Amino acid sequence: MNVTMHTKSTGHTKSTGAGLLAVPGGRRYAVALVVDALGSGLLRPFLLLYAIGVLRLGVGTAGLALSAGMLAGLSAVTPLGRWLDRGARSTAVVVTLLTRAAGVGVLLAADGTAGFTVAATLLGTGTQTWPATHAAMVATLTQGRARDAALAASRSLRNAGLGAGALLATLALAGGAGTLRGLAVVTAVGYLAAALLVRSMRVTAPAAGTGAPRQDRRTQPALKAITVLSLANLPFALCFDVLEIALPVLLVTHLHASPAWSSAIFVGNTVLVIAAQVAVVRGTANRPRRTVLAGSGVLLAASYAGFWAAGGLGGRAGATAIASVAVLYTFGEILYAGSGTALIVSEAPPQLLGRALARWQLSMGVGRAAAPTVLTALLTAGAGALWATLAVSTLVGAAVVLRTGAGSAREAV
Repeated sequence: MNVTMHTKSTGHTKSTGAGLLAVPGGRRYAVALVVDALGSGLLRPFLLLYAIGVLRLGVGTAGLALSAGMLAGLSAVTPLGRWLDRGARSTAVVVTLLTRAAGVGVLLAADGTAGFTVAATLLGTGTQTWPATHAAMVATLTQGRARDAALAASRSLRNAGLGAGALLATLALAGGAGTLRGLAVVTAVGYLAAALLVRSMRVTAPAAGTGAPRQDRRTQPALKAITVLSLANLPFALCFDVLEIALPVLLVTHLHASPAWSSAIFVGNTVLVIAAQVAVVRGTANRPRRTVLAGSGVLLAASYAGFWAAGGLGGRAGATAIASVAVLYTFGEILYAGSGTALIVSEAPPQLLGRALARWQLSMGVGRAAAPTVLTALLTAGAGALWATLAVSTLVGAAVVLRTGAGSAREAV
């Protein structure tokens, strides 16, 4: 299949429910997403354990290598955007999958810090470049609000695959170092299988030109607006690590609650995202994506205030209240994930879609890379410092989103 469609919105929402599965090649791509996610879920949560248990590296050394790999991956995002603007679609997705497969291969061959660092760099590069390539692929296969539903459905599929893979890996961990190596092999096979599926689709898009993406008086305001949106996204991007870093630390060290609370909240969040993501996107289909994105910031800020108040209760009562507020947080996360990338795709000039997605992913990547340091530093200063800073900065980001109105006519459909 050789697709050469533009990403122009049609304004129709009737096909929203069908989403990705209804378009030619969509089912094949959905299968690739699940296979890739299962592979990632098998290994990604246990990379640190692999470094410690198999390669005998220190915790600090392994953590530094993983962080360096994610930061190195950001350097590939801008060139990727230019490649996407030259029409690359399925080939770009294949490259990200093969990069991660190569990373696992290096991991299996590694015997020390240098090898693990190279593996972490390859895996980090594949991880950082995946969101932009995936969004560009979906934007080419679908249009309008059907595209939003397809993006939401693919997130649900990926979350389900990641969760299932992580569960299988958890059950297999009792096997020790040999099992970890086996998980790595299965992960590499999953990446390769997904790459073969996507490669068979042969999807491309019209090229913007042989040189740098063309900018003129019509495209410059849209790109400027996307840059501002990407900067406003920085506090939003911290939200994912609130669940994975801030809440576990708060529950265990401040409230002295069992780690089981963190696990239960994480599982509940995952299940709710999988179950509700598509329905929420459909329910907000008649609202401007910009308004939905700003609304997600309000919900997230309200949840941060709720976590602050719940933590003041202390003990089991505080842990229970935090688990309850986590439901509000999850819906804020769902709205954010369902509207952010969709807004960028709808506002980007078609010939500059790659560059626009690259800018958005850079803000996401920088936010995720900075999150562990920022959140732990704020939490060290006190729960009030953490939650107040997060709430205020996210509200400021939401206000900027609303005020950045360039391209709103394109975004409305």
